[in-house]
This record gives sequence, structure tokens and C-alpha cells, in this order.
Amino acid sequence: MSGLVLAETPFPPSVDDIFPPSLWEAAPWLTKFSLFLWLAVAVVLVYFLVSYRSPKIVPTKKQWLAESIYGFVREGVAKDVIGHHGLKFAPYLASLFCFILVGNVFSIVPFIQVSPNAHIAFPAVLAICTYVLYLYQGFKKHGFAGYIKHAVYLPAPWYMQFLLIPIEALQAFILQPVTLALRLFANMFAGHMLLLVFTLGGFALLNAESFFLKPISLVSWAMTIALTFFELLIAALQAYVFVLLTANYLAGTLAEEH
Repeated sequence: MSGLVLAETPFPPSVDDIFPPSLWEAAPWLTKFSLFLWLAVAVVLVYFLVSYRSPKIVPTKKQWLAESIYGFVREGVAKDVIGHHGLKFAPYLASLFCFILVGNVFSIVPFIQVSPNAHIAFPAVLAICTYVLYLYQGFKKHGFAGYIKHAVYLPAPWYMQFLLIPIEALQAFILQPVTLALRLFANMFAGHMLLLVFTLGGFALLNAESFFLKPISLVSWAMTIALTFFELLIAALQAYVFVLLTANYLAGTLAEEH
């Protein structure tokens, strides 16, 4: 039987195995990742709409939490990193933070247990949004040629410019958005895989033929529980890091001097 199963299993895996199957034939774009993406959007929108539906002078718990999240991003990221010009970016940064946080937390929610950010397409789109934003702000402030010079030029002897200019251009126009997306994707994908390995490993050990391996399944499941709490910390940290780097890129773009 095992030989038959192996014979029917395609090997090596193809590129198509990376893409999740569609949940509905009439809508091939609807996968579990896109479904959870829209669910994260709905959670953030509904929560803030309900929290601010009838704001109170003495805030309710929902209103207090919503104001605390926005105030944290506004004061702790937008204002502290970018400066007084950063306040106009606070709504974008707060929306980004809430959306990424909710999407990341899905990785430990029962019956979901995977973050849409564990699929590279969604972190890539978020990174492109940030990339377009700071390029637009740079061109708007410095002009096209002025921003190119601002982004790639470093005060150094002329004979060093042949080395520095390509490195700075690569950093500003390629590496920043790419690493922004990869950092979020890699952390959420790795966390998902770790939880999956220890969970399934527990069942594999429990069903092992050796009696001495069966008790080790409890250790594997204990590690799953510990990693779940760790994954919650990583979910919040990665949302904060993504927003912090976005603010840092905007600050560099809007700076008067390199």
C-alpha cells in the first residue's frame, strides 16, 4: 500500500504546489489565504467603526483600545520616527499595523491556524504600497532628479562614487521593498511550519510502533503550546517592525539632507 501511495505522489513537487487550491470553482481567485485576508480587513473595519460609532468623553473599553492603538502608532512611530511631518502618515501606518497584526494572529486562531502573510503575495503587495508611497513623497519633495540624487548620493571622494552609487541605488530602489516583504513572509511562514511540525510530530510519535516513543508525543505537544504563545509575540513584533521600517523609509525620503 505504501508503495502504491508513493507511486501516485508526484515527485519532484512542481511550482503549482506552492499555490493554494481554490475554494470555489466559479471564483478561482478565492483561496483560503484570500478569504482570511478579507476577513482581517473586515475585523479591523468593523472593530473601529463600532468603537467610534458613538464616541464618549469617558471612553468605553472598545474605544479606549482603539484610541490606544492609534495613539501608539501616531506618537510612537509616525511622530517619533518621521517627525512633525509624520502625523499625516499616521492613518496609513495605523491601518497597516492593525491589518498586519490581525492577519498574523490568525496563525494561532483555532480552525484558521495560518496567516495570509505566510503567502508571499500579500506581504509583497503591502511592501509595494509602502514603496509607491515613499517614492511619491520623495519625487514630490525633491523632484525626480533631486530625489534620485538624494537617494543614491553619499558625500565621499569621487573615486568612491563608482562603488557607492550602485550600492545605494540597489538599497533604495530594490532591497528595501524586497526585504520588507521577505521579512514578514519568512517569519510568519516559519512560525506556521514550526507549529505544524510539532503538532503532527506528536501524532506521529503517538502512533509509533515503539512504546518508548509514545510518551514523547506529550513533549511535542507541549512545545506546540509554548510555540503558540511565542508566535503571538512574533505576530505583534512583525507588525510593529513592518510599520517601523515603513516610517523609517519615509523619514529618509523626506529628510532635507542624506
